[in-house]
Amino acid sequence: MTNQTDIRPDDTALASIQNLADSIRSEVGKVIVGQTDTVDLMLTALLSRGHILLEGVPGTAKTFLAQVFAHVTKLDFGRIQFTPDLLPGDLLGTNLFSFQTNEFTLVKGPIFCDMLLADEINRTPPKTQSALLEAMQERQVTIDGKRFPLGDNFMVVATQNPIEQQGTYPLPEAQLDRFLFKHILSYPNRDEEIRIVEQHGQRSGTPSMSDLGLKTVMTKAALKKARDAISGIHLNDEVTHYVVDLVRGTRDNPLFETGASPRAAAMIASSARAFAALQGRNYVIPDDVKSIALPALRHRAVLSPAAEIEGRTADEVITAVIEQTQAPR
Repeated sequence: MTNQTDIRPDDTALASIQNLADSIRSEVGKVIVGQTDTVDLMLTALLSRGHILLEGVPGTAKTFLAQVFAHVTKLDFGRIQFTPDLLPGDLLGTNLFSFQTNEFTLVKGPIFCDMLLADEINRTPPKTQSALLEAMQERQVTIDGKRFPLGDNFMVVATQNPIEQQGTYPLPEAQLDRFLFKHILSYPNRDEEIRIVEQHGQRSGTPSMSDLGLKTVMTKAALKKARDAISGIHLNDEVTHYVVDLVRGTRDNPLFETGASPRAAAMIASSARAFAALQGRNYVIPDDVKSIALPALRHRAVLSPAAEIEGRTADEVITAVIEQTQAPR
């Protein structure tokens, strides 16, 4: 039986992954000012086959970033604006009867793509939100009892607005647990905001991708090759135990009513491998886990009523758990 250490990616494979990531960062950076942490998390999610939830106030380029990222990576892009009257069929598609052939034909919905932008996902009722559960976990959908694969590259980039709660439906825990990361987009600093105005201040709307002059720098074959190499990144026993201890720490903390699930530990381990590869290493170190722990856990742990009364936040308590969990040397 082949030992995992025998199939670690070599320096050439790691250099190829880093060059691919640098090319994507460079192209995205031509039109997206700042947000380097967001782009790195999206890269990590892409390479580890994960989904990402972006939360930020209006105007922080959540939708624009997703469009640019999909264009640069040459992923087939689909978008749906979530609204209160949206039905599952509007997302998945529906079978329509053809009088010419006397047969039902599937009219595919926007979910049949590589990267789905679920814009303002918390604006649609739970019935429609749950239509994504099977797609996000199994990369397939079931329509009228028949299963349709979505492909190995299927990835959901969802957005939500944290300040406007009227007419919204909070995502259920089962839905949140399907997301690898929940990332909070902050306002740009003053210098970045000046650059945004200088670069985009001559137009009021979002430009088309063709007008931006961006190049596509990735192929699906290159993505598959990078993912195959990342699966061989070494995760030793000590780091594996550290990942499990971090996740279990959210369950043992009395400030959380519900902690992170075992799925969280498996997803952190997978994304830590991708994060390590982006740093040019064929093995995972504890700092890789620490770097992704907060966005990987903040949406999976539910604060207790007592903690909410005290004004504690999930980020604050998770940060404390990370600091208190002993990392291997």
